[in-house]
Amino acid sequence: MAPPKLAQKLLCWFLKDDLAEEVLGDLEEKYIKTTTAHSKVKATINYWYQVINYLRPFALKKYRSNSNYINMQQHNFKISIRNFQRNKSAFLINVIGLTTGLASALFIYLWVNHELSVNAFHANSENIHHALINHEEDHTLRTTQDTPGLLAEALQNEISEVVRATEDTDPLWFGESFALSSGNEFMKGLGKFSGAQFFEILSYPLVEGNAQKVLADKKSIAISESMAIRLFGKVTGAVGETVTWRLLHFEQEAIISAVFEDVPGNSTDQFDFVLPYQVFKEMNGAGINWLNFNAYTVVELAPGTDVEQLNQRLKPFIKEKSAKSNVSPMLYPYTDWYLKGNFENGVAVGGRIQYVQLLSIVAVFLLLIAVINFVNLTTARSSKRMKEIGVKKSLGAVRSSLIAQFITEAILLSAVSMVLATLLVKVLSPQFSHIIGKHLYLELTPTLLLPLFCTTVFIGILAGSYPALYLSKLKPIHIFKNKIKTGFAEILTRKGLVVFQFIISIVMITSVIIISDQIQFINNKNLGYNRSGVIMLPLEGETVKKMDTFFDQVAQVPGVMGASASSHAFVKKSGFTTGVSWPGKDQNVVTNFGFARVYDDMFETLEIEMIEGRVFSKEHANEKSKIIFNEEAIDVMGLENPIGTQVIFWGEEREIVGIVKNFHFSSLHDAVQPTAIIYDDEFMSHAFIKINASDMSETLSRLDSFYRDFNPEYTFNYEFMDGKFKQQYQAENQVASISVYFAAIAIIISCLGLFGLASFNAEVRRKEIGIRKVLGASSAKIISLLTGEYMKTVALALIIAIPLSYYTGQYLLADYAYAVKINIWYFLLAAGLSLVITYLTIGLQTLKSASINPVDCLKNE
Repeated sequence: MAPPKLAQKLLCWFLKDDLAEEVLGDLEEKYIKTTTAHSKVKATINYWYQVINYLRPFALKKYRSNSNYINMQQHNFKISIRNFQRNKSAFLINVIGLTTGLASALFIYLWVNHELSVNAFHANSENIHHALINHEEDHTLRTTQDTPGLLAEALQNEISEVVRATEDTDPLWFGESFALSSGNEFMKGLGKFSGAQFFEILSYPLVEGNAQKVLADKKSIAISESMAIRLFGKVTGAVGETVTWRLLHFEQEAIISAVFEDVPGNSTDQFDFVLPYQVFKEMNGAGINWLNFNAYTVVELAPGTDVEQLNQRLKPFIKEKSAKSNVSPMLYPYTDWYLKGNFENGVAVGGRIQYVQLLSIVAVFLLLIAVINFVNLTTARSSKRMKEIGVKKSLGAVRSSLIAQFITEAILLSAVSMVLATLLVKVLSPQFSHIIGKHLYLELTPTLLLPLFCTTVFIGILAGSYPALYLSKLKPIHIFKNKIKTGFAEILTRKGLVVFQFIISIVMITSVIIISDQIQFINNKNLGYNRSGVIMLPLEGETVKKMDTFFDQVAQVPGVMGASASSHAFVKKSGFTTGVSWPGKDQNVVTNFGFARVYDDMFETLEIEMIEGRVFSKEHANEKSKIIFNEEAIDVMGLENPIGTQVIFWGEEREIVGIVKNFHFSSLHDAVQPTAIIYDDEFMSHAFIKINASDMSETLSRLDSFYRDFNPEYTFNYEFMDGKFKQQYQAENQVASISVYFAAIAIIISCLGLFGLASFNAEVRRKEIGIRKVLGASSAKIISLLTGEYMKTVALALIIAIPLSYYTGQYLLADYAYAVKINIWYFLLAAGLSLVITYLTIGLQTLKSASINPVDCLKNE
């Protein structure tokens, strides 16, 4: 359990001798304690922080100045500045390229760091796990986060390794239907139901209240600081106050038992208040059973628990509770669900972590492209500095001093670029935050300054090493006799680096095109219902109490083409159940069905196509004893004449009265599943109103006026179904937006280097161009000669990049159940863009070179 050796060596190097022994002992003791209490990673980070913290004048050793060393460094610094001034174009190209690459990497760092921090702030996070459910379907496993509401209590009572367990619900299940009031006015907020140990397991700090007692009483409620201010105008003193909460047709009083700090932005769970899960159980009654999945389950395990072994023991846990169940629970790290929440056959196969990895690789490649520019330009322009090298070597300069000179020059350029990149990120952070939909900013803390410093030095050494080693090995006699020739290996290396640059750029361009086309495909795909012109609003207040009257009257508003309600938002995963039985069903096979409750006219409003039978209607008696299935469900059940067949749903007999065409309940990441639809006029959460597109603004104005009169306690708070649908692909849209910018930056940096090489090549070949023009060569011929070499290089990059782009595209689309086919036009478009941009980049320079007067080229000969 020893501290990091590099940090110890660094500390011993700069720390005063009389402090070293004491400080090293204290830090080692603290390192051991932190490792024991938390983790080795946290202890190491803290150790480095403490080492950097000692970089203060009082603690530093007093070194004797070495005048020769200082003079040499001053000389190298002056030479570097003069060289930058002498070669302004190369300096600017390198600085712009490196600054852009570093700024892009810093932006990606901000995004990646935020993604990795999501849900990682909970204390004891290494022992907190989600209980996931594996559903056995057609000899495969489908993994979900939804669990039976009885699971948490059973795990805590029966599994010794479970220290605590809590039920939890998703605030998004209830949307904007929740509201709180401390008097007459109800205020909307994101609310949810959680078990009594919720605040003990998860670290949401309490401003007031006891974590062990917050949700112990079913009449209690915990609210956020912001909600306390909205309700009472203060935070302190809110505990003990009585509020009224309302959800659909449920309305109850509760006593505030705690006020918690506002939920941080890096939590996947965003909520304003929490009610006891016991209340939710009472609201659902018999619906809380082992066959329904209406809760999340979060557990805290004893330290050192072998989770893999425990999961093996848990496989039959639910089946032992219910013979009809086909599911197996397993525990999965709480912090991993956000980034690694995609499963195939019960095994984690990725998720958002793929985007994190992808953009991290992009950051590295952007820096590499910028470094390649520096290496290529420096080696290409080496002939300009050969006399300098020859003179210095003749005067006794050793190779190491020359290497130090070039490395110093590279590090200085890298430092200038890092400072500019940091300033650029500071300035553009608001725009970047707007693009990705998250508030990110660069905070220059000591823990970040060290990596920035190390990166600056590393990039300087990486960029300067090859030119330094190449130039410092030249012999003075060969330099002065002009016997230095550009070798084949040097040319091959330079061209190879350019090819590498454009391979990366082309792969990125192709990836952006594929992602953009996939998003376009998602937006235009026929989902089995028509969401165009449909608005959604939460059912609350009078709209719940007088639902029949509300929908009768709203349908009469001019411009309204249809209105209905559902328990499901149609844009996220629905609930699901295994409680369906039908004639001829194999009792050994358990099938998962998605389900939704709908009101009158739901199929007509969303234009869901009926294949056979009829829709629900108040004109028919006893509709609550009827059921409608989709095509997939009928196929799974194997019913030949389904209409009129009696099935068992949640223990009650129901008659099949209709079959609808398959439609998508959730995102296109998931395939259409068997779905059951039942009629209800009570447990509705969302109203759907279809309005005439030609008179949209007027219709919305009329609806607003009607709603204020009908439901005066609430505002007409609606959103378009189209917009809600697109929110499902927020991650893809964010990555697509970021990728467009970084792909553009990659090609710009590559072209900057190409422009620099083309400029220098034209300068070197100036005499050749003059002779060719004297001999009758046309400007077009010279342009073709100068550009042909670079176009061939880009063409070679295309040949290599196309198969790489194909595999990258497959990787990006692997997560979708419905994805575009990778077409050849993706590659043709990327190739065309690359060639056109390359030609335009070097075209101006070659045109200028081809237009020179031969006299100007040859007058000194």
